[in-house]
Amino acid sequence: MKPFTYQRVSTPAEAAAAAARMANSKFIAGGTNLLDLMKLQIEAPAHLIDVNALKLDKIEDMPDGGLRIGALVTNTNLAADTRVRRDYGVLSRAIVAGASGQLRNKATTAGNLLQRTRCPYFYDTNQPCNKRQPGTGCSAIGGYSRQLGVIGTSDSCIATYPGDMAVAMRVLDATVHTVKPDGLTRTIPIADFHRLPGDTPQADTVLQTGELITAVTLPKPIGGTHVYQKVRDRASYAFALVSVAAVVQSDGSGRIAVGGIAPKPWRNEAAEADLPRGAKAVTTKLLADARPTEDNAFKVSLVERTLAAALAEAKG
Repeated sequence: MKPFTYQRVSTPAEAAAAAARMANSKFIAGGTNLLDLMKLQIEAPAHLIDVNALKLDKIEDMPDGGLRIGALVTNTNLAADTRVRRDYGVLSRAIVAGASGQLRNKATTAGNLLQRTRCPYFYDTNQPCNKRQPGTGCSAIGGYSRQLGVIGTSDSCIATYPGDMAVAMRVLDATVHTVKPDGLTRTIPIADFHRLPGDTPQADTVLQTGELITAVTLPKPIGGTHVYQKVRDRASYAFALVSVAAVVQSDGSGRIAVGGIAPKPWRNEAAEADLPRGAKAVTTKLLADARPTEDNAFKVSLVERTLAAALAEAKG
């Protein structure tokens, strides 16, 4: 491991200012992804800023009926919260479907949103990877790509976003709240938070240098039946080949977001209009621009089958 300096901070503004002042800084809370990447020297920050003392670990009711989730709320506490289980069941189910109990005890809301891809070529420092080292090429293109993206990819990168929580937050229209080094705050719709790779795949999100996530808010509950279906190679502690977060109303209308197929949680509101017609109609529109590889072409039909299973569960 390369040497680095370490700092504890007590306010969000102090944290953001410190990150802007010290080049190549990273925030650390649970460290469930960052520390692994540091051990592999994929991430080599010169300075770590410990944000655990920022008192951002509360889940609070909002005047409009929604919830404000502090950036440091652990995955375990978020999934177990009575209000989340009652009104945002898809979120609770998605979180429990991810990682392991031990990791969920440490992983935070903000850190979960910021986790990096699990593309095998990103983790193999002997292989070229545009996301790890811009301009070196993408080994996954023409390589082994079974777990990688079928839509939203580019000629520079076909890696997928690996998380579960963000897929549920996408279907719930969550908003990410941040503070920048100059003290100004920003609100970012979850739909705009994660970036498509284009020709700059090293940038996973729209966050600016030093910008710190302080909270995520959920709008007031939308009712309906909440379902999260995840298909993976192992029954636990595995990332999704395909996952579907769905909120289905009694008339068959609803919302869906899909994980495991793109560089960000994938949602197409126009495709949702076809939900009463069934999974095939939705998938046709949802994946109209898909560019699967020979290894992962099965994901197109797997999305349809997983969505069909989610809709069947929603109908009881």
